[in-house]
Amino acid sequence: MANDASPQLRRKYPFDVIEPKWQRYWYERKTFAAEPKPGQPKLYVLDMFPYPSGAGLHVGHPEGYTATDIYCRFKRMNGFNVLHPMGWDAFGLPAEQYAIDTGTHPAETTRRNIETFRRQIQMLGFSYDWDREVDTTDPSYFKWTQWIFLQLYRQGLAYQAEVPVWWCDGCKAVLANEEVNADGTCDRKGHNEVYRRPLRQWLLRITAYAERLLKDLDLVQWPESIKEQQRNWIGRSEGAEVDFHTDSGDTIRVFTTRPDTLFGATYVVLAPEHPLIEKYRTPEVDAYRAAAAKKSELERTQLEKEKTGVFTGRYAINPVNQERIPIWVADYVMMGYGTGAIMAVPAHDTRDFEFAKKFGLEIRVVVQPPPGVAPHGFTGDGVAVNSGLITGLPTAEAKRKITAWLAERGWGRATVNYKLRDWLFSRQRYWGEPIPIVHCAGCGTVPVPESALPLRLPELQDYSPSGNAEPPLAKATEWVNCRCPQCGGPGKRETNTMPQWAGSCWYYLRYLDPHNDEAFVAKDKERYWMPVDLYVGGAEHAVLHLLYARFWHKVLFDLGHVSTPEPFLRLINQGMILGEDNRKMSKSWGNVINPDDVVREYGADTLRLYEMFMGPLEATKPWSTQGVEGVYRFLGRVWRLYEDGVTEQPPGPALQKALHQTIQHVTEQTEALAFNTAISAMMEFVNVMTAQPTRPRAVLEPFVRLLAPYAPHLAEELWSRLGHDHTLACEPWPRPDPAWLQEDTLSIVVQINGKLRDKLTVPARLSREELEQRALASPKIRELLAGLTVQKVIVVPGKLVNIAAA
Repeated sequence: MANDASPQLRRKYPFDVIEPKWQRYWYERKTFAAEPKPGQPKLYVLDMFPYPSGAGLHVGHPEGYTATDIYCRFKRMNGFNVLHPMGWDAFGLPAEQYAIDTGTHPAETTRRNIETFRRQIQMLGFSYDWDREVDTTDPSYFKWTQWIFLQLYRQGLAYQAEVPVWWCDGCKAVLANEEVNADGTCDRKGHNEVYRRPLRQWLLRITAYAERLLKDLDLVQWPESIKEQQRNWIGRSEGAEVDFHTDSGDTIRVFTTRPDTLFGATYVVLAPEHPLIEKYRTPEVDAYRAAAAKKSELERTQLEKEKTGVFTGRYAINPVNQERIPIWVADYVMMGYGTGAIMAVPAHDTRDFEFAKKFGLEIRVVVQPPPGVAPHGFTGDGVAVNSGLITGLPTAEAKRKITAWLAERGWGRATVNYKLRDWLFSRQRYWGEPIPIVHCAGCGTVPVPESALPLRLPELQDYSPSGNAEPPLAKATEWVNCRCPQCGGPGKRETNTMPQWAGSCWYYLRYLDPHNDEAFVAKDKERYWMPVDLYVGGAEHAVLHLLYARFWHKVLFDLGHVSTPEPFLRLINQGMILGEDNRKMSKSWGNVINPDDVVREYGADTLRLYEMFMGPLEATKPWSTQGVEGVYRFLGRVWRLYEDGVTEQPPGPALQKALHQTIQHVTEQTEALAFNTAISAMMEFVNVMTAQPTRPRAVLEPFVRLLAPYAPHLAEELWSRLGHDHTLACEPWPRPDPAWLQEDTLSIVVQINGKLRDKLTVPARLSREELEQRALASPKIRELLAGLTVQKVIVVPGKLVNIAAA
């Protein structure tokens, strides 16, 4: 940044005095406090609240916040009762890792980080209602996170199971997915011995809501790409479950979307985690399972990876033809999808085909493709061949007939399957919400009474993992050992904690009633404010956060605690701001721009205006210091317009026309969140104003109201200097006068037989007949029509004249 230039810039525009002044004004007077006002239209605008990291904000963070702030300020001036809150998604691994490394309590690290984030956000002048600030680590907040967990538990939606987790032998600790590198090493310490091992975990039965999560996407106004990502994650498949009996008396149940290909099944594959593998153990199978445990799901499911597997030595019976087919174990089959077992039809499945070729297994064609298409590897619809009772049937009919045939004999059934898995909800960490469950030898799992919430974390001297897969909370023996709430006998508290997702699943509801000790939200406040009208955040949260929040909301809806089936009506994903080198901002690249530096040199209004001027909100765009300086110069010109002396004389027609056209354009573009084009219109207007010999108040006052959502500090100061003693924040938005929006002349296209031949500038209010006459009288058109007969003339008023001639 050009430090040597900043003193000169400040002399032109004293933002360093103006901005703190108006930020104090808004904060002290609670200008943006929101309360329900029946009869007034409401608007609930939500930002995805940040995790307060130690690094603080970089200039990419405020992009979405600036967009929502402009929209909120604009809608307030248009008569809406606006709720715009901010808070902190503050539980997380970095604070815990810092505690392990330094001994500093995570709460202390989190408090400092929140103070930094709050200071940085407040210096940008966002119109948040700070009385509604929430922090997911505050006991008064996570009391209700725990309460919601208990509602899930009582509905049978929270349960325990043995689940594979990443274990690092070097750290003697469970690793989160993000702590395992792509090469399978530990991200924390670089250890090589990282593998999957089963561990008792809490899960939430999100699969019970799979169909509604899918169907209710029709109720929301989200980008289609985000909806499609959610649909793909849920992964609804219609097909059949089929039972294969084995030569050892077991039954292997498979799910298939293509039951019409059963006659082509030449082997069965089990996932390495399938429970039947315990019966089929050999040294080769054990070695293969150990190797598979070191691979991530992404590695195992990549289509291009070389297929591996081991024959178990066992056989299954294909129910449609009674053929004896081998049972293999292979890591391309996942336990989490379907049943963890597949019938392999190598002629008509890409992965099965590659596997069969590698291991010399039979490949049998059972679907005849269209002419000219090779049958081996064909995965589309066709006609059944070599398939007994369904031979000759098209795919759809063959599916129905074979499924009914299986069902009649008790060997299969039609079913719907989902790729979505139940949500792994527990973490072997200290810094998270304690799960309010007590384990009792006599009573089993017992919920902590709601009256005993919040269940707080105990103080620990050592936050490091225990070394034996027990969570750090297991070290707090006085806290762990307790009385069973049901029988009064000895019990042990649950030592797993909730994931960071938990607090972010419902924060939008707590904003509505953040100080309520009796309920997570009062019903009347929820009914007034919900749903969220606009939700803005990064596309990286397109799947999990949105899916988990929608799931919790639907449970609360079913229990009568909320009034809407979906929480977020409209969703916008802001694009990424890259470094000046066109790369993602990163400390390792040395291209991170700190907003503190930008505000110090150019002011918050410049940063706000520049980030919105860079391009469409959803687009990815590179930072440009030169662009920042250009926007600063624009604000300097605005400042000088008002410094040059305001006159009371009325503006001339040309200036009136320019003003009202600008009002019209800025209004339309702000409503559409097209902030970059709204700013362009204001820049063009300032150029017009700068050329005027006088500065009429009748023009300057409406213009400063247009500027107010975008550069609020500067606008407030100018409004004050125009003689007003109250805030601009709730002044009415200017309205364009239709009389000044009429154009005096228009450009009309003239076509002959649909081809452009001329353009005419004509008075704006010509009739159809007059337009036709002008077009036919054009010297160029007359020359082109020489020797032709005009058969028809089509006139589109204000746009074109098309002459049909032959």
